[in-house]
Amino acid sequence: MVPAGQVQFSIQRAQDMIGAIAGDIIGSVYEHYPIKTKDFPLFHPRCRFTDDSVLTVAMADAILTKRPYEQSVREIGRRYPRAGYGRAFIGWLYSEQPQPYNSWGNGSAMRVSPVGFAFDTEDHVLSEAKKTASISHNHPEGLKGAQATALAVFHARMGYTKDEIRGEISQRFGYNMHRAVDDIRPTYAFDISCQGTVPEAIIAFLDSTSYEDAVRNAISLGGDSDTLACITGGIAEAFYQGVPDAVRAKVKGLLAPDLLKITEAFCEKYVQGNRMNGNN
Repeated sequence: MVPAGQVQFSIQRAQDMIGAIAGDIIGSVYEHYPIKTKDFPLFHPRCRFTDDSVLTVAMADAILTKRPYEQSVREIGRRYPRAGYGRAFIGWLYSEQPQPYNSWGNGSAMRVSPVGFAFDTEDHVLSEAKKTASISHNHPEGLKGAQATALAVFHARMGYTKDEIRGEISQRFGYNMHRAVDDIRPTYAFDISCQGTVPEAIIAFLDSTSYEDAVRNAISLGGDSDTLACITGGIAEAFYQGVPDAVRAKVKGLLAPDLLKITEAFCEKYVQGNRMNGNN
């Protein structure tokens, strides 16, 4: 395995962020009505994008425009006041002088996947992930959750095996990755913390056989479903090199036009080939 940060990778694999957005949309209807099964309609009639998607797109916008993360998050986040933000984040979003509020919430992890797709060394990914979190979620667990998620996306994108990803995340961040979805599901409950969400979301990917299976694993845990599936979906897309065309088409139909425009611009810059038009 390449030592951290020493080599700029040249492998070109599918890069995108539709997987995270799709996970959010698919999981949206189960956030307050958790389920403990993988047997559910992939897209419920009432599914929608939530704050997870809005803020993921905001991070992508900041990367594209080279604006400060805070600026893009506040501008784009305010366009969607009913997206489902937590109370503390709403206060930050509309504050005249926003300050980080020492949050360990999983909001730092749900929005970070574009970092794992856009940057080409471990050190750069970890540094940028920390920057995305620190604007609001500057608690050590909030920073760690964002970094672990972004690094998992990056490693999946770069062709690491699942065993390598499991080992890297476990060793670097101290998460207990030696569990299975079937072990977690029976006692897992709704949890908005990074420390209670990120390792479980990564395990949902590690135990999967496909993008769709990964998202179903995440939602079946019965927790903060949209965020679990958003985190899992970003990693799974990177590893499986795409999402099914039907999933991509559904996301394009449900995502707001301004958010879709940013997503397409991000894909055009960071994807080899125009898979937004269905060329998988």
